[in-house]
Amino acid sequence: MHISQLIQKAIEFDSGDARRIQHFLKVYQFAALIGTLEKISAAQQEVLDAAAILHDIGIHAAEEKYGSSAGNYQEIEGPAIAHQILDEFSCSPQFIARVCFLIGHHHTYNQVDGVDYQILIEADFLVNAYEDNLTSSAIKTAAARLFKTKNGMLLLKTIYNI
Repeated sequence: MHISQLIQKAIEFDSGDARRIQHFLKVYQFAALIGTLEKISAAQQEVLDAAAILHDIGIHAAEEKYGSSAGNYQEIEGPAIAHQILDEFSCSPQFIARVCFLIGHHHTYNQVDGVDYQILIEADFLVNAYEDNLTSSAIKTAAARLFKTKNGMLLLKTIYNI
């Protein structure tokens, strides 16, 4: 699987929803940047990239099924959709399982079990803080609670001047 093919597939999946396409592209870019700066392994980066691109893939299904795009509903609906997409690229079962796990937990902050998971949370927050117009106080609170990587924290502090 080439990452550009996965991006193209995700854009097609979210066709007509420019806001969500823009969102996952920004999360992907921050995840790629933090992963590179943190010097994670190539295998972890590949998982992280795929998870970042597909992390919100369950939003449309959540809205249809629950009438909400809340994070817990995204976590419920996203993994099965991501699994179908990744199957088209003949990804290994282990790769698919990890990507789907990250998608199914990207709004769950109390059981982070790897650097790929941590970076996904940080990248998503970097984008959500801007898109949701969070206050400086809210960003500082999240920084203390959510950010663990040196480079994720540096980006947060630099971007939001906290």
